[in-house]
Amino acid sequence: MVDGFSVILGDMSLVWAVAIFVAIGVGVGCISGFFGIGGGTILVPILLNLGFDIKSAIGISVLQMFMGALFGSYVNYKNKKLVLNDGIVVGIGGLVGASFSGFIVSIMPSIALKFVVLFMLMVAIIKFFQADVKNDNPKEISKFIMFGVGVVVGAVAISAGIGGALFLTPIFVGFLKMDIKKAISIGLFFVIFSSFSGLISLANAGLVDYKSGFTIGIGSIIGVYFGVKFGHKVDKNIQKRLALGLYIIMFILMVKNILF
Repeated sequence: MVDGFSVILGDMSLVWAVAIFVAIGVGVGCISGFFGIGGGTILVPILLNLGFDIKSAIGISVLQMFMGALFGSYVNYKNKKLVLNDGIVVGIGGLVGASFSGFIVSIMPSIALKFVVLFMLMVAIIKFFQADVKNDNPKEISKFIMFGVGVVVGAVAISAGIGGALFLTPIFVGFLKMDIKKAISIGLFFVIFSSFSGLISLANAGLVDYKSGFTIGIGSIIGVYFGVKFGHKVDKNIQKRLALGLYIIMFILMVKNILF
C-alpha cells in the first residue's frame, strides 16, 4: 500500500502534511459530531481529490469514523445525551443486518442497490421534513423496533457501501417520533459498530493506511468534540433544517451517481 503522506507531500514538509491531515479530520469531525454521522461520505471524496485511490480512501475513512464516533459517543454519554442501552440495541441490530450484506450484494445488481438507497433517502427526507422536532413528549420506542431498524439499515447501508447513520436520524425522528437530539446521538453510536466491523474486514485485507488514518482520526476527535457540543446547544429546528440540507445534498449526489 502507498504511504498516504507520500501522496500529498510533494515539495511540502512533513509538518505541513500532518497539519493538512489534522485540519481535514477536524472539519469532518465537526460535521460528524453535529449530525451524528460517520463522515465517510465527506472524507472519501476529499481524499480522492488529494490523489488517493478509492480503496485507500475507504480504509482511512473507516479508521477515522471509528475513532471519531467512539470519542463523540463518549462525549454524548458524559453529557447524558446518549441512552447506552438503546444505542447498543440498534448497534447490534446493525451488525446482524450487515451480516446479510454479502448475500444481498451477490443477488442484487449494483444499480438496484443504488435505487434502494435513493428511495430510502427520499422517503426519509419527506418524513423528516414533516416531523415536529419541538414535540415535548416524544414516543417511547420498543427495543424490538429499534433492533429491527438497526437490522434494516445495517443490511441496506453496508450493502451499498455506506455507514448507515445517515438513515437513522430521519427514520427515528420522522417515522418513530424520537427526540432529534437522542436520534443523533444514537446515530453516532451506531457508527462505532458499523465502522468497527468494516475496519476489521479492511485490515485483514491490508487496506488500512494506519498512519494517515490515525492522523486524520486525531483531528476528527478534536472536531467531533466541538461538533457534539454545538449540537447539544443549537435549537432543534435549526438542527433539523441543517440536517435536511445535508440529506438533500446526499440525495442529489446519489442521483448524479446513478445518472452519470
